[in-house]
Amino acid sequence: MNRVNLLLLLAVIASSLVLIKSAYDTRRLFAAIHKAEVEALRLAGESKRLEAERQAQATSLRVERTARERLAMRTATPAVTLYVVDPAARLAAVPASMATSGVAR
Repeated sequence: MNRVNLLLLLAVIASSLVLIKSAYDTRRLFAAIHKAEVEALRLAGESKRLEAERQAQATSLRVERTARERLAMRTATPAVTLYVVDPAARLAAVPASMATSGVAR
């Protein structure tokens, strides 16, 4: 009977150690999940803030102001428009009979 009692005592001790380890692992994993959820909420908030900031930076008024101030760009008007004519393209538009005779428009 003594041997059976000793064997049962060892089984109870082993099962209690397994139970303690499993409870510890459960608490550790729960803490990790909670930490990950908090981090996810923080990142979601930061993402929303960055999206709002991106939209504020991309407004047409701000882009135009930046183009004027930093890049010294201005709106194109007929007064500041310069037309460039490509001589090669001009010769291609002239009929072949006129181009060989030396008569150009």
